[in-house]
Amino acid sequence: MVSAGMRSVYLNLRTGKCRNHGVGSRPVIHRDLFPAAPEPAASKENRALCRWESQLLETGFLAIFLCPLWTLSRLPHSTPPSSIVIWGFRWLIFRIMLGAGLIKIRGDRCWRELTCMDYHYEVLLIISGNLSFLNWLTIVPSIACFDDLSLGFLFSSRRGGVKDRVVQMQAGQAAGEQPPLGYGRCIRQVVNISFGLLIAYLSVPVVLNLLSSRQVMNTSFNPLRIVNTYGAFGSITKERTEVILQGTSSPDPNDPAAVWEEYDFKCKPGDLKRRPCFITPYHYRLDWLMWFAAFQTYEQNEWIIHLAGKLLAQEEETLSLMATNPFAGRAPPRWIRGEHFKYKFSRPGGTHAGEGKWWIRKRIGAYFPPVNLQGLKKFYEDRSWPYPVRD
Repeated sequence: MVSAGMRSVYLNLRTGKCRNHGVGSRPVIHRDLFPAAPEPAASKENRALCRWESQLLETGFLAIFLCPLWTLSRLPHSTPPSSIVIWGFRWLIFRIMLGAGLIKIRGDRCWRELTCMDYHYEVLLIISGNLSFLNWLTIVPSIACFDDLSLGFLFSSRRGGVKDRVVQMQAGQAAGEQPPLGYGRCIRQVVNISFGLLIAYLSVPVVLNLLSSRQVMNTSFNPLRIVNTYGAFGSITKERTEVILQGTSSPDPNDPAAVWEEYDFKCKPGDLKRRPCFITPYHYRLDWLMWFAAFQTYEQNEWIIHLAGKLLAQEEETLSLMATNPFAGRAPPRWIRGEHFKYKFSRPGGTHAGEGKWWIRKRIGAYFPPVNLQGLKKFYEDRSWPYPVRD
């Protein structure tokens, strides 16, 4: 019934690949919902999630050299932050912003025609952005673009505080005072210069990629993965499709009288009257992968059948990832199916909006047929997955 697996996403520093490791809010649930499976071709969600990991790795690597080696002082007088590291952060944010712009100009023509925003917010997973902590991670190197004066309001002006000490240090530097050239400072200067040369060397293929008309985004050109190329939304989808999971207590799923009740996720569209959510810096990884699954088939996303089995068993940990459980307080569903819908925003002032609906939808067809727990037993056994047990 299901032939290929959905990759989970983590960064493998040895091979440089993104693999399927999980979804949800807890590592245990990650492993339970996404057991090991054959690795299909790279897909959009893998590239996007790899960007988070590679950007986090590069930002963290730069931060190592921002701190002094031999002191825990918040404001070391003899070893101030290296200008090389500060410019390293500036080089990072420059690549992020320039890469994101170039990939749009060279990608989907709707960016050049200034029409992408006609679709962008409707097809995004979450209105406030579906990029999780990436928004905050991008702010970090941006801070290096501000001078001390513009950031001074963030610190207390009390005498002897960090701000006051910085002013004293700057006054001393203006008067020609130099910190003592100690052993630690010499080592750090050597490390910083070596670091700068390494960044310059690893930046060569990145610059060539930015200049190329065949630019690739979210890619590393070295095994260290500390100088990468970035970009996002080079092309966007023009329609939003969603997979809606439904359960029924009817013994016969083909009975026209069977009542199918929907599971709502924490953030992705489902209930037509639910306002699009705003979240940051959190990320609902299950909602995210459900969004991507709607672009493909359940054969390419066998984890969704695994999820259906856990909902049939009413496993509490899995249900904690959902916004609603239509079978709470009563017997678990006998069958679960996936339905495929096209979603659009309701028109402001229109009939649907007047009924309190944020969305309108049209059924595309079945995403996966009705399944029951007993029928999934062999499916689980063939993949050596633990069979769900009803709580």
